[in-house]
Amino acid sequence: MSEYFDEEGKPILFGPDFSSCPQPGYQELRTRCPVARTSVFDQVVIARHEDVVRALRQPEIFSSRVDLQLALGTERPMIPQQIDPPEQTRYRRLLDPHFSRRRMQRLEPQIREQAGRLIDGFFSEGRCEFDRDFAVPLPCNAFLNLFGLPDDRMDFFLEIKDDIIRPQVRHEDADPSHMKEIRAGAGKRMYAYFEEAMDERMDVPSDDLLGSLLTAEIDGEKLERSEILDICFLMLLAGLDTVTATLGCNLAYLAANPEQRQRIVESPQLIPGAVEELLRWETPVTAVPRVLLQDVEIAGEQLEAGQMVTLLLGSANTDPEHFEDADRVDFERARNVHAAFGVGPHRCLGSHLARMELVVAMEEWHARIPDYRLQPGETPRYSAGIRELLYLPLEWDVPRAS
Repeated sequence: MSEYFDEEGKPILFGPDFSSCPQPGYQELRTRCPVARTSVFDQVVIARHEDVVRALRQPEIFSSRVDLQLALGTERPMIPQQIDPPEQTRYRRLLDPHFSRRRMQRLEPQIREQAGRLIDGFFSEGRCEFDRDFAVPLPCNAFLNLFGLPDDRMDFFLEIKDDIIRPQVRHEDADPSHMKEIRAGAGKRMYAYFEEAMDERMDVPSDDLLGSLLTAEIDGEKLERSEILDICFLMLLAGLDTVTATLGCNLAYLAANPEQRQRIVESPQLIPGAVEELLRWETPVTAVPRVLLQDVEIAGEQLEAGQMVTLLLGSANTDPEHFEDADRVDFERARNVHAAFGVGPHRCLGSHLARMELVVAMEEWHARIPDYRLQPGETPRYSAGIRELLYLPLEWDVPRAS
C-alpha cells in the first residue's frame, strides 16, 4: 500500500502531509497513472510534463473559464486569468507593460530597503517565525504600494485572501460544506472595498496601478467598473500569496540543506539561478485548473468535454523525461525552462515582479543571516494546495558585542 494512493488506487493529493514533500508522490503518480482521478471529488489530474505543457498551450481545448466550478467567491471570471484568447489577449496587452521587467526593476531599491528593515526588527533576537516576520510582509507591502493600497489594511486584505484560497486554515472548525459560503463572503468584502477605492480615485486621481486602470482604454474604450473589479480580484489574490509561499519553501529547503545554503552564501552570484531551481523543485503553486471544451485523449485516457482537470505544475517540473537529473537540485542548471509560472497565453502576469522580489529577498537575508536552522523540536507546517509555510520557526547565532 502506497502512502500516496488510497485503497481504491486513487492518488491522495494536496493535503498538508503531501505538500510537505510532494516530489516522491509526483514520481509515483507519473509512473502509475499519469492521468488519474483523485480521492477528492473524483477530480482528474494530469502529471507528465509533456501533457501539462501541451494543455497549457491549448486554451481552445483546456479552458481557463473555471470560475463557476471553483466557486472562489467571484461573481464573474477573474481577468485575465479566467478568460481565454482572443478576449484574454486584449487584457494582457493592456496589463503586461505595467509588469514589465524594466518597470519591476525600478522597485528593487524600495524592496531591498524594506527587506533590511524587516531583518533589523528581529535579527538581534536570534530567531523568527519566517512566514509571519518576513515572507508575508515583504512581498505584500511591495504589492500594496504598487497598487496604491494602504499598508495599514494589510491584515484586512490577508484575511480576505486566505478566506478565498485556504478557508480550511482560517476556519478550522468550519464544515467543508461551508467553504463556499466563506469564499462568497470574502468575495463580497473584496468587491465592496474596491468599489469604494475606485470612487475615491475618481475624486482624487492617482498614478498607482489602480488609478491607471481607471483611465486605461482598450480599443479606444475605457474599462467598465466590473472589468476593473475582476482584475483587482485576481491581482490581490496573486500578489499577496505566491511570493510569500515561494519564500517559505525556499528557506525551508535551505535550512534543511546547509551545504546548498553555503554555496549561495559563498557565491551570491548563484542566487538568481537558485531562485529558478527552487521554483522548479518546490513549485509552490502546485497545480492549475482547467475545464475541457471538447473530448480529448491523454496518455490513453479518454476525457470528456465539460470535465474539470488539474494540471500538476509541480509534477511537470520534476519529470525526468524533460529535466536531466530531475531529482537533483542544481543551482547552475542550464536552460532551466520550468513551468512554475505557467506556460502559454496564461503565463503569470507578475513573473518579473516575483523573480525580482525573490532574488532581492534571498540576497538580503543571506547577507545578514548566512547560517540559520530550524528551531530545535519544531516542525514546519505547510498549507494544502498552494504550498505556503504557515509555520517556519528559524534561529541563528547572534554575534556578541565586543
